[in-house]
Amino acid sequence: MPTLLVVHHTPSPATHTLLGAVLDGARQVEGVEVRVRPALTATALDALECDGYVLGTPANLGMVSGALKHFFDGAYYPSLGATARRPWGLYVHGNDDVEGAVRNVERIVTGLEWSQVHDHVRVLGGPTREDTDACWDLGATVAARLVIDA
Repeated sequence: MPTLLVVHHTPSPATHTLLGAVLDGARQVEGVEVRVRPALTATALDALECDGYVLGTPANLGMVSGALKHFFDGAYYPSLGATARRPWGLYVHGNDDVEGAVRNVERIVTGLEWSQVHDHVRVLGGPTREDTDACWDLGATVAARLVIDA
């Protein structure tokens, strides 16, 4: 059974709401195991054992959270080559700007050669119904891609 790894940093109610929507969407896809790991405890082994990824982060001072960066610091080199072409998606929450955080993550996954399968979900301020729907779709899309690719 293909496995989706959701690596997240959810320090606020807004990021928690977005994570919940991602998980609701991903869990609607039959035939996919969804593993959820906080970014500070997710490991290289978690990344290697999964078939696709959804990443969630707040934009802190215009950058990816230190927690998600911590995950990549430990998983990057063990994952090089071994995880190439795996599908992934991203959601980012910020109060006024998320583009720096998006660029940070894109640089990292470009090196890993992951395959983006959904537009990034960018959320400014409190999440709206449109934002949570987009996160639901993100989770469902990445999970469905795993079934298609299996």
